[in-house]
Amino acid sequence: MKFRGRNQGSQMPELNLVPLMDVIMTILIYFIIVSMTLTNFQAVDVTLPGRSGQSGKSTAPIDSLVIGLNLQGQILVNSAVMSPDELAQAVTQYLNEKPQGVVILKADRAVPYEGVVTLLSALQRLGGDRVSLAVE
Repeated sequence: MKFRGRNQGSQMPELNLVPLMDVIMTILIYFIIVSMTLTNFQAVDVTLPGRSGQSGKSTAPIDSLVIGLNLQGQILVNSAVMSPDELAQAVTQYLNEKPQGVVILKADRAVPYEGVVTLLSALQRLGGDRVSLAVE
C-alpha cells in the first residue's frame, strides 16, 4: 500500500547538531568567564610581611647555628662530625646561651628525605619554632 503525496526518493530530514553545540559552548564559556570575574580567588585572607621602610638589608644580622647533613648521613656542626647525642647537647647549649639565635639545617640535595625529616623533627623537639630548614 502506497501513500499518496509521498515521493519515493525523499528521506527524513536530519537535525544538524554541530551549530547547536557551538552556540551552547559559547554561552557556557561566557558564563564561566563572568562567574570567574565575580568571585574572589584568594583562598586565605592573610597579610604577608613586606619591606616597608627597610633598605635591602636587615639592620641586625640573625645569629644562627648551621647544622649540615651530608650524603653519608653524617651530622656536621662547624665542620666537625657529631653524633646525635652530641648534637642535642650542642643545640641545647646554643639555644640557652643565645635566646634570639636560630638553628638552620642544611641538608645535601641527594640525601634521602627520610633522613632530613628525622633530623629536622629531632631538632624541632629541642628548639621548637627556632629551627628551620635551609633551601635554595
